[in-house]
Amino acid sequence: MDTYDTLDISVADSIATITLDRPEVRNAFNENAIADLTMAFDEASQDAGVRAIVLAANGAAFCAGADLNWMKKMAGYSFEENEADALRLADMLRTIYFSPKPVVAKVQGDCYAGGMGLVAACDIVVAAQGANFCLSEVKLGLIPATISPYVIKAMGEQAARRYFLTAERFDATQALRLGLAHEVVPSEQLDATVAGIVKSLAGNSPNAVREAKKLVRDIAGVPIDDVLLADTAGRIATIRASEEGREGVAAFLEKRKPSWLS
Repeated sequence: MDTYDTLDISVADSIATITLDRPEVRNAFNENAIADLTMAFDEASQDAGVRAIVLAANGAAFCAGADLNWMKKMAGYSFEENEADALRLADMLRTIYFSPKPVVAKVQGDCYAGGMGLVAACDIVVAAQGANFCLSEVKLGLIPATISPYVIKAMGEQAARRYFLTAERFDATQALRLGLAHEVVPSEQLDATVAGIVKSLAGNSPNAVREAKKLVRDIAGVPIDDVLLADTAGRIATIRASEEGREGVAAFLEKRKPSWLS
């Protein structure tokens, strides 16, 4: 993969790890970081050799939101400039959310404001016990608008009502209760826990994982009616007839490894 100014990127054993690498500013966003993340996720998503993506961070914090110097620049922007700037952030979050590859967030430290949007756009979130979370925008006279589609999906409308409005900080245990995090572990177990999850992901049918991820997006919140029944029946029929679907079933019946593990 390419080299980026704000990221450290590695690919090993079919896992791409995209690491926020601006620890001196607590991995806060600026326009360069947003552009780098968009390009890096797009590249990893299109790489046939990548089975899963880990989003991680170097330093004490996972992501502190917006970089102060970037915020100073934004203070002088016109409406049109602000809108274009926000759309670049929105496009970055959408790139992560719609990646055909499963994305695992490894949250080793504090995650504030836009950082919560990053985490919420991922498929699986594992957080260290010492991590804290905060939607701090209203303290600055702002709102978490661009990240809201992902954060509300992740933590639910009722929790968003509270934390969007209060800007209270909450810990990883509360993030787990709210559904924002899937698992909370001691810091020393974070690497091993994420490694176990991505090993499971890499062992599954790439096509099935891609289609299962899309299935959740498409079906969540949809009423159960004849249209939905036809849709889901069509999806399973299509994947049963697919090359990997046939191979996976044959491998199971023949008690051998499927071709994607060869």
